[in-house]
Amino acid sequence: MVEKTLEKSWEQLNQLLESYRCTKGSMIPVLQQAQEIFGYLPKDVLIKISKELDVAISQVFGVVTFYSQFHLEPRGKNIIRSCQGTACHVRGAKAVLDAIRERLGLKDGQITTPDNEFTIETVACIGACGLAPCLMINDDTHGRLTAESVAPMIDKYYNNKK
Repeated sequence: MVEKTLEKSWEQLNQLLESYRCTKGSMIPVLQQAQEIFGYLPKDVLIKISKELDVAISQVFGVVTFYSQFHLEPRGKNIIRSCQGTACHVRGAKAVLDAIRERLGLKDGQITTPDNEFTIETVACIGACGLAPCLMINDDTHGRLTAESVAPMIDKYYNNKK
């Protein structure tokens, strides 16, 4: 089944590239759509885009690494954006982040759980300073967090698997 899904993804990429073949300045829309197809941008996809759009691989890689919307590694179904801004920092954001990482079983350097359920990102501010420390999981904002409040919050998202 995984093989058929991957085959279908490559077919979609080929159709995408065919539709943009003669369009100047199409790299960003192609990268965006390719990421939608694959969920991230694997190296072989970047190479194919480079060849088909006749753009140097260094340029493609430069764009992908410059814009934070692009991802070179698989990401979780649930994205946790942990605020590390001043208000959150002084109210214990690091302890909250450490508790999340512990609950998810993430080791140093890991940002995505092995089951691809969660990816953690740290952000400078999510604009909810009155709720500090706070974070977002997908589009949901959670505030006034403590290290102890993390486990039940994470468990709710695990229990909402489809």
